[in-house]
Amino acid sequence: MSLVVNLVLLVFLLVMALAVLKTRHLFAMAMLFGLYSLLVAGLFVVLDAPDVAFTEAAVGTGISTVLMLVTLASIKDGHELISTQKSRTAPLIICVLMGGLLIYGTHDIAELGEVESAPHTQVAARYIGKGKEETGVPNLVTAVLASYRGFDTLGEVTVVLTAGIGVLMLLGSRKKIRIRKVSNGK
Repeated sequence: MSLVVNLVLLVFLLVMALAVLKTRHLFAMAMLFGLYSLLVAGLFVVLDAPDVAFTEAAVGTGISTVLMLVTLASIKDGHELISTQKSRTAPLIICVLMGGLLIYGTHDIAELGEVESAPHTQVAARYIGKGKEETGVPNLVTAVLASYRGFDTLGEVTVVLTAGIGVLMLLGSRKKIRIRKVSNGK
């Protein structure tokens, strides 16, 4: 049964990806991206990763779709920006610095799939063996995310907040966004 659900989700994901590539209407494309993210969240649920599914549903389906629609609202006639007076150098510098820090930070990450690494030999066994006893939380996933990996979860929230601030800096302007009413030639 699980294989059937995975295959159905895979087919839907392929259909959504092709629909995004084929459509020429930006509003429809934004909606299809939101639907694609919702399907990816469903796939994460099937793969027993509900925490990742919640994040994908919130960020991918919710926030990203809203940001795409706000971006579309700030474009006049589909081709030119309404306001181009604001300098984009500060967001560019921030993005380059953050990218450099992320690349620098990857040098200390253990080799992916390394069987002898500490998380596979020591940490997982301790979480499973003493999780309920040490944290007092009956659900193992909640114990790991909230107690053992609380700072990691806080870091993930900080990343999402930083990304939101960066997008607001990129999209923000001192003027209100004007949305022109499109006439149908009548």
